[in-house]
Parts: sequence; structure tokens; C-alpha cells
Amino acid sequence: MQIQDFRLFLEVAEAGSFTKVAAQRQTVQSHISRQVSELERQCGGPLFRRTGRGVALTEFGQHVAQRARLWIKESEQLFADIRQTAQVPMGQVKLGILPSAAHPLMTQVFKRLGLAYPNIRLDVREGQGGELDAMLDAGSVDMAILFRYDKPSTTDETLLASASTYLVSSPGLSLTHGETVEFRRLEGLPLVLPRRPAHWRAILDEAAKSKGFQLQPAVEADSLTMQKELVAAHKHLYALLGPFSFSHELRSGHLQAAKVVSPDLKRYVTLARPKQGQLTQASRIVAELITSTVAGWKGQLSEPR
Repeated sequence: MQIQDFRLFLEVAEAGSFTKVAAQRQTVQSHISRQVSELERQCGGPLFRRTGRGVALTEFGQHVAQRARLWIKESEQLFADIRQTAQVPMGQVKLGILPSAAHPLMTQVFKRLGLAYPNIRLDVREGQGGELDAMLDAGSVDMAILFRYDKPSTTDETLLASASTYLVSSPGLSLTHGETVEFRRLEGLPLVLPRRPAHWRAILDEAAKSKGFQLQPAVEADSLTMQKELVAAHKHLYALLGPFSFSHELRSGHLQAAKVVSPDLKRYVTLARPKQGQLTQASRIVAELITSTVAGWKGQLSEPR
């Protein structure tokens, strides 16, 4: 049974005539009669009784007509809802992020998403460097916020922000009291550094080698939280971090920092998409919210103060 068969049945019931319906549909009366007879066969009983002026519903036909009108009305509402829903972005977006982008950037993106696109859900996974690249290549995430050491030159990555490197310490130390500190001043300092073979560690080691010395790791730790807590708790320790990772602690007076110069070791925050495949509508919306939020914050991963 097809919905169009019941539409025809209701047309005949309202018109009371096969001939009138045939004229309305620009076909012959016998064609309408055959279709109604087939529907009666499938329903298991006569829907119409013949009269001198045309046809009228049987008691069984009246019962079927009542149910058919309800079914057609609900079906039309269903189709209307489906068409409307097709215009509403929805679905899950898997996003890999750096820990320093987790808050407040993703907090703000989630807030904007909930207001404008409540049917889009975020699945956020934190990771470091090559780990996020591996997630992206494996398709475990739809996009990722990454640190790069060169500006992006391909269409699958968008530059969000650039970040210098800062020497970070507990408050009150003279070396980080000024605005800048030269890289050569790191010689002999007890540092909290990321473990090898991290790409960032290799760049720091290479920069020190170019200045004729080696960095002295007092502690090696990948966790940004651990690096910051160690430095804050031990006045003789220092760390080399990007500004996005300690902005909250800097404002609260928990840490102190000076920009490292000569050389200025820059990193670039990018939004990377898979090299193959297309983004879903939901993923495109999340990508736009990320880029517009960072742009509104003037190239920062947190709201400027």
C-alpha cells in the first residue's frame, strides 16, 4: 500500500464519483476504478458501494477513510519536519587540541555553539605535537589545533595565532622581572623541559647549540600543568613556555615571565584539517567559530585584558 493510493481513495470519497476524479486527474474512469479495486483487495473488503449517482463509502470504507486522513496528516507533518531538520546543522565534531587551547578558547566556542547550533556536539581530545598529527592522519579527529614551527603554506591548515617563547619562573626572580631576556642567559639555568624526542625540545636544544652551550634539564615533563606547578613551587626552576599556556597564572600573580629574544623562537597555532576528505557542515561551523573567536581576541587563545 502506498500513500498515493489512499490519497486517491479519499479524493473519490469526497467527490463521490470515479468519473469526476478521472476528469480532475485527466485520465479515464476505468483507470481510477482499477486502482480503487486493487486497494480494496489489499484492504480486504469493499470501500465503496455503487449508487445511482456514483459511489458512497461503506461502513468499512468510513473506518479506513478516518484512519487514512490521520495517517496522511501525520505523514505530511513528518515530511515537513524532515525538510526543516535538513536545514539545521547537527552531528558530532571530533576535535584534537593542545592543552593550552582547552580553556578559555574551547569554553567560548562551546558557549557560542550551544547558543547558535544546539544540535552540534563536541568530542574534544587533548594531545601534544605529533600525537595530534597522528590522530588527524588516522581520522580519529575531524580537525586539530596544532603548534607549528613554520607558517602554514597549504590549504588544509589555517593560521590562528603566533606565539613567542617566554622564560617562566615563580614571582620575584630578577631574570624574569624585565620584559625580555636573551636566550644566552639560559646557560646553566635549571630548566623544566619537555622530554625527548619532542619536536619543541629538539628546537630548544638546537638553539642552545647554535649559541655554544647545552640546556640543563633539572626535570623533564610533557605535562604543561606539571611544568607550571614545578616552577611555581620551586624558586630555582625555570620553564620555556608559550604565552597561551600560562596567561591565567600570569594574571593571578602565580608565575612571572619574560620574552626570550635573540633568537625570538616563534611557534604558530594552526587549525588543521584532513588532507583528504571533506568536512561536514557541522565541522565547517565549528572551524568558523574557532577562527572567528581567535580573530575577535586579536590573535590570542584567550580574551585580551
